[in-house]
Parts: sequence; structure tokens; C-alpha cells
Amino acid sequence: MIELHGEIDIASAMAGPGRLAPAAAVSASAVVIDLRPATFFDCSGLRLLLWARRHVRSRSGQLRVVCDDERILRLLRVTGTAALLRPVAMLTDALAC
Repeated sequence: MIELHGEIDIASAMAGPGRLAPAAAVSASAVVIDLRPATFFDCSGLRLLLWARRHVRSRSGQLRVVCDDERILRLLRVTGTAALLRPVAMLTDALAC
């Protein structure tokens, strides 16, 4: 599980792939990204999530996103990525999938 804290913007998202790559590199694993500690999330963060999803799926894994912030969820819905990422509000739900 990876928690993304604070502001997830272009500056922090640039370092994201390096931080996510070790977890995403394991074959056939489920990677959980917890966005609940994030205080700001923009399109750079969205790009990071899509990169993680693509990377995890290329190794037959699954990406699970935990998010309960309505602003972030609205961004996911408006861009159509909520259907791809299928965020859940609670960590227990992500771990149960």
C-alpha cells in the first residue's frame, strides 16, 4: 500500500513513478494507492494514477484506489477515469477486492 500525502501536483507527481515503481513491479500483485491523506490533487496526480494503473496491469496486477475526498472523486468522474480506477472510500474495501 502506498499513501500519497499533501499536495499531489506537477512537482510531487514528477517523483511519483520512482516511488510507485517498486510496488508496481511485482508480478500479479495488487497495489493499493491511498489518496485520503492528499490535500490537493490535480491532473498531474491523475496522470500518475494512470501511469501506475498501466504499469501494474502490464504485470497482470490490479491497482486499487482509496479516496473519500469529493473534490478528487469529482475530478475522476469528470475525466472518465473513475470507471477505470473504481475508487473506494475505505481501505478495507480496497483490500477485500
